[in-house]
Amino acid sequence: MARLPRFVLIGLPQHVIIWGNNREPIFYAEADYQFCLDKLKKACDKHSCDVHADVVMTNYVHLLITPHKTDGLSKVIQMLGRYYVQYFNVTYQRTGTLWEGRYKATLIDSKHYALGCYRYIELNPVRANMVEHPAEYPWSSYKFNALGEPNQLVVPHELYKQPGKNSSDRREAYRDLFSVNVPRKTVDEIREATNKSWILGSEYFKDMIEDKINRPLNPRARGGDRKSEKFKKKSIESDPIDFIDF
Repeated sequence: MARLPRFVLIGLPQHVIIWGNNREPIFYAEADYQFCLDKLKKACDKHSCDVHADVVMTNYVHLLITPHKTDGLSKVIQMLGRYYVQYFNVTYQRTGTLWEGRYKATLIDSKHYALGCYRYIELNPVRANMVEHPAEYPWSSYKFNALGEPNQLVVPHELYKQPGKNSSDRREAYRDLFSVNVPRKTVDEIREATNKSWILGSEYFKDMIEDKINRPLNPRARGGDRKSEKFKKKSIESDPIDFIDF
């Protein structure tokens, strides 16, 4: 069965996950993490992508990233992989593949999900019980977004910049987001959309972009005569628009 083509809308962010092969560790030493982030920065500069949030964990990388060219995201991941696999294999005297197949990605409805994805990404070390607070983890964008620590890789998304009149106010507003846990429902939605390459957004957002890509945006409903008016009415009544407040 042919693989579904990736869809990219220039200027809209995507949530991306890159797994190590068989979910095995792909980062061991501090130098590994730093090399990966340095090469990610280089790739983003070359292929016109902005990283808004990131975390590099033991066996995967999470990104919230906006491409500004149609092939920008795929070129970034390709370039990062080429650099890092060569580095890792030489450093640890191994051969063969390092990544687990294709990277996972989903298009994000910025208005309703961008800041939620920021939190989801930067809270990964907390959910993994590695730290008690995201500020304690050194390999994520949290210290830049929340504390103003220098980070040449990260480019703030427009929604991040809206609260407050200056950078100090914005960082304070961002820290306040982390005083409330991300709902389990939201975590599950982000994971499912990313793993299955569905759109992550409101029904209104999906309707707006449906004509721009030639593939389904969500899993198709099962059962019933989909052409009947009765079925259509039932589907509308049972599937109201779900806006999530982050």
